[in-house]
Amino acid sequence: MLNNKTIAVVVPAYNEETQIGFVIETMPNFVDRIIIVNDKSTDKTSEIVKDYISKDTSEKVFFKNILEDVKPNRYNRGNIILQEIQKKEINLYSTSEIENKNMNTDRIILISHLKNCGKGSGIATGYKWAKDHGIDCVATMDGDGQMDPEELESICNPIVFEDIDYVKGNRLIHRSALLVIPKIRYIGNSVLSILTKLASGYWRVSDTQTGYTAIGKKALNSIRINDIYKNYGYPNDMLVKLNIAFCTLKEVEIKPVYDIGEQSKMNIWKVIPRISWLLFKSFFKRLWFKYLFRNFHPLFLLYNMSFCLGVGAILYGIKIFIHWMNGVQINNLTILAFIFLFISGFQSFLFAMWMDIQDNERLYR
Repeated sequence: MLNNKTIAVVVPAYNEETQIGFVIETMPNFVDRIIIVNDKSTDKTSEIVKDYISKDTSEKVFFKNILEDVKPNRYNRGNIILQEIQKKEINLYSTSEIENKNMNTDRIILISHLKNCGKGSGIATGYKWAKDHGIDCVATMDGDGQMDPEELESICNPIVFEDIDYVKGNRLIHRSALLVIPKIRYIGNSVLSILTKLASGYWRVSDTQTGYTAIGKKALNSIRINDIYKNYGYPNDMLVKLNIAFCTLKEVEIKPVYDIGEQSKMNIWKVIPRISWLLFKSFFKRLWFKYLFRNFHPLFLLYNMSFCLGVGAILYGIKIFIHWMNGVQINNLTILAFIFLFISGFQSFLFAMWMDIQDNERLYR
């Protein structure tokens, strides 16, 4: 525990037999639960974790599923309804089973997916367990040992001491980033960070691909964790969901760690296009849900006006290009229409972006 608040760490693992033991052994003592989600590994990951569970001698701390705690009375019908919804939610997650015999007291929890579903699904499954057991602060660490456990406390402290909703590590601001992070990953991460700023509304965020994060209980209950993107785009999707829910965010500097025996399973040339498309859709989702349905803001009109004007400018631009290629004289009104639409659309987009930045500044700590 930290500051009398319970701490859990979700560790998604797929074929991490060489690294998972190191992750368990180096987990700080203040962590109450280590929730390892085995994503249908084909190696000995599951057997190794079970061995650690059987040999664990740490102090037994009892955790009960909070869904069993709500007793009906005349005043809490709303809580009862939410309880029933939360119980049925399990059907929305990847099919899994808990391998522990003493789930309420074991410090290490092993949840196994019945089929391989992706890293984001593993995070969602772990979050679900933590949510159902009322954990106050839930961190995430990869199962490949790339995250320094000594930095976990600095990741969790803003949650337990400052009441921040979501904390994420940032490797790009560490002075060794350019020296340690492989160049192609550094560039890819930077590009996706720029796109995520626009899509999520957290305009000061960077290193959006890190999996070293912590989330508070309130934020965990304010988003649909079963709907988290199922693969490597889940950190970006999380930021969009959190912003729509008006959750506060803080970044903590962490060290970039590479070449310690981990084996990357990410194909960056496949991942970047997929995440870019996810962010494109997420931008419009945030725009409509946050700035129209939940809390109307003029930037909703400005953004959409800029898109309409931009489409008009593109159509006139194509017409001008075709005429120019065919040697046809271009009407001055066509040129003026293109210039007007382009300048007006660009100005509308800049004003909308400026309003977006100003409105979301309050969420960044």
